[in-house]
Order: sequence, then structure tokens, then C-alpha cells
Amino acid sequence: MIRTADRLHTVEEYYFSKKLREVRGLMAEGRPVINMGIGSPDLMPSAEIVSTIQNAVLEDGAHQYQSYQGLPALREAFADFYQSKFGVTADPISEILPLMGSKEGIMHISMAFLNPGDEVLIPNPGYPTYSSVTKLVGAVPKYYGLKEEHGWFPDIDAIEEGDLEKVKIMWVNYPHMPTGANVSKSELEKLVSFAKRNDILLVNDNPYSFVLNEEPTSILSVQNAKEVALELNSLSKTFNMAGWRVGMVLGNKDHINAVLKVKSNMDSGMFYGIQKGAIEALGSSQTWYNDLNEVYRKRRDLIYKLADRLNCTYDTNAVGMFVWAKLPSDSVSSEEFIDKILYDKNIFLVPGTVFGSNGEGFIRFSLCVPEEKIQEAIDRF
Repeated sequence: MIRTADRLHTVEEYYFSKKLREVRGLMAEGRPVINMGIGSPDLMPSAEIVSTIQNAVLEDGAHQYQSYQGLPALREAFADFYQSKFGVTADPISEILPLMGSKEGIMHISMAFLNPGDEVLIPNPGYPTYSSVTKLVGAVPKYYGLKEEHGWFPDIDAIEEGDLEKVKIMWVNYPHMPTGANVSKSELEKLVSFAKRNDILLVNDNPYSFVLNEEPTSILSVQNAKEVALELNSLSKTFNMAGWRVGMVLGNKDHINAVLKVKSNMDSGMFYGIQKGAIEALGSSQTWYNDLNEVYRKRRDLIYKLADRLNCTYDTNAVGMFVWAKLPSDSVSSEEFIDKILYDKNIFLVPGTVFGSNGEGFIRFSLCVPEEKIQEAIDRF
């Protein structure tokens, strides 16, 4: 019998992989399940983006291997995008690396900077991949709590009172998933100062920058942040290109080269047509953002009504493509709550515990559901 690697014992199958299999089973039985769990955009990219990739497949060299660093025009488009949207200057030659989705970047960064036994500061609640990748590379998760009463922002003083000698990386994620909490420039400055004091690589995972968010922010907008910080971003949510797998990581030359050393040993470049489509997307007009957010705003208003039906509370100042709702004080656990709704009402929601122990007492609704389906869910109650 061939044994699997020991590292597989450190992680479990991704929650959504298991739960969606259960949901598909219910649908196969004929149940009319409405999936409000996954943040996979159901809307189309713009017609211009789709046309660009269609035309690109006929260009000379389109089907050959591409550069590990992406097309120069794509890196320049990323640089222009960050300058215009965040006021951040990045050298397209040395400070920007295109990725096949920002999730890929979590693994690449971890492999580039972590040795077995190194510790990693991970938000609770937070994106589960930070933990699983940390374990897969042999490092040790060190969770820092985020709480509603603190605006889902870390207590820097409390973290600094602990032993940080082995900490190599700190993951942050603003706008925050799953809570939708935003962050101010002064809070970003606190994070950068903390990282500098403690020689920690600070990585901000920033894919929800523009969804229902009127004040997009970047960790790299903080003065001299590149000394200690990297930022991941993605075209998945902003441009409805989740399946295309296009993201980027930005930072100083040395950090980017370290990530490139890993990436260049793991893939053979991004498909030419997708890169051309990404360039088109990054040049989208303000009308694109306005129209997209209008769709999400209408959906969110309906989700609020659904949350009201469930006697949940929520923060109307939160941003992003989810609604993070607090269960009534006398409620059963988050997982029991969502399972009851799944089997009684054929509606799939996500329990807050998927994102960590501090998610207990909360559930998450996705906005990637058409208005008529949300209304149907409301009507089921």
C-alpha cells in the first residue's frame, strides 16, 4: 500500500468541497436548493472583455508557452490600475507578478518564505486557506482573534504581548472576508508599523477592493510599506472573472523575486488570451464599477430582508459580496442553524465556524444569487 505524505494529515478536505457534494446530492433527489453559500460571481464579464479573449486566440503565438512574469502589457496594466485606483506606484518590471488567481499566491508566498516550524499570524475568523497552506508547508498557525466589538480589526497590543520570535508572516485581509469589515489608512499604518517592529512579512489579501466599497484601500499606500508588505489582488470579484484565474502580487523587487522563484517551478505561464482579456478588464471605465455595484446593492437589500426574517442582525456599513449576520442570542449553533435551513427550506448558507472559532454565532450570505432567487428564499419563510 502506498502511503500518502504526512502533510495531508494536517489538513482536511476543503469545507465547500464536502458541503457542496452534499448539496448536489440533495438537488439530485429533486430538492430545489438555492445556493447562497459560495462567492462565485454569477454575472458575466463585460462584452469587451469577452470579445478581447475571443479575438486573442487567433493571434500569432497565442497558443505557445507564455512568460512566467506575464505579458509586459499586463504588468503595465496592473501598474496603471494600482496608480489610478490606490495611488500606489509599482514598477511593472520588478514589483508586480501576475498570478493564476490570488489563491495561488497564498501557496507561493508561503513556500517562498516559510520553513518548517516558522509561525504564521492568521485571522480568526478568516479565509481557511491561510491555515491549510501554512500547515501544508510545515509551518505553524498562530491565530489572532478578530471581534465584532473591535470592528474586526486585530488588537495589535495584545498580539505584541505574545512571543513573536518565530513569526515570519502575518496574513491580513481588508476588506475582510467573511465579515465585510473595512479598514482605515491609520489602521493600515498600525499594521505596517507592527510588521516593521517585529520583522514580519505582512501580506494583505485584497480581492474585495471594489465590491460595494466606496473607499478602496491598499496596504502599499502606506509610506515605505513595501519594505515589509506584499499585497494580493484578483480580477475574480471585480470583473466577474473567477473562472479565468487571474490575480497579482505586488511588493518590492526582492520579495517578488522570491515568489517568482517558486512560481516559475510550478507552472508554464498564463494563457495568452486570458492575459489580453485581463488587460481589457483593468482598463474598464467607472461605469463598469457603478453598474456592478448597483446589481449587488439591490441583492444586498433583499438579503437584509431575508436576514430579518431569520431574526439576524448585520452591519449595514460592511462591504464586499457577502452579508455577515449575527444569529439571535438564543439560537442553536451556527452549523445546526444552517443545516436546519438547508433541509427544511432548501437554502444553503454558510456557518461562521467555517472561518474560525470566532465565527460561532454568525452565518454568511452570498450576493452571487439573482434577485428572483433571493426573493424566492424570502418567500419560503
